[in-house]
Amino acid sequence: MLKGEKIGLRARHDDDIPVLRAELYDDVVNASRAEGGPWRPITPGSKDPRLVVDDQAQGLVQFSAIELAGGTLVGTATLWGIDNHSRSAHIGLGLLPSSRGKGYGTDVVAVLCHYGFIVRGLQRLQIETLADNTAMLRSAERNGFVREGVLRSSAWVMGEFLDEVILGLLAEEWKQGVKN
Repeated sequence: MLKGEKIGLRARHDDDIPVLRAELYDDVVNASRAEGGPWRPITPGSKDPRLVVDDQAQGLVQFSAIELAGGTLVGTATLWGIDNHSRSAHIGLGLLPSSRGKGYGTDVVAVLCHYGFIVRGLQRLQIETLADNTAMLRSAERNGFVREGVLRSSAWVMGEFLDEVILGLLAEEWKQGVKN
């Protein structure tokens, strides 16, 4: 398990799946804001790749995020689009509604940075988020990510086009900010 100050990132357990399905993916608004495509229902027991981890998949590492204090599931964390040639990847996360506003997002991003830069030896990490997702923007910026641009009206979400913000962090920038 990878550990931060408040959360741990571990392998996905079978009993995580019904909780994640009910609290993240069955929520039409939340799922529509988090996914790149339109929401669709997930059949119980299906092998949906957002929930069921394929340990052989290249370019994607999925974790369940748990609270260190009690081991409670708080959400998901993902390193996706891993490019071993250019040594880059994208960060994604989803927190259960009851786990939001507690600083877990900032900690998840920090642990994913450690995993990407130290464990995987990557050079660049990137986050794309909706411009109105202040919690994710704050979590990214607290971890040293820099706003690199805005994709205007690039995301169709629940009947309207929204802007997306691109944030990036390089390994040497992250290492300068690491606490010793």
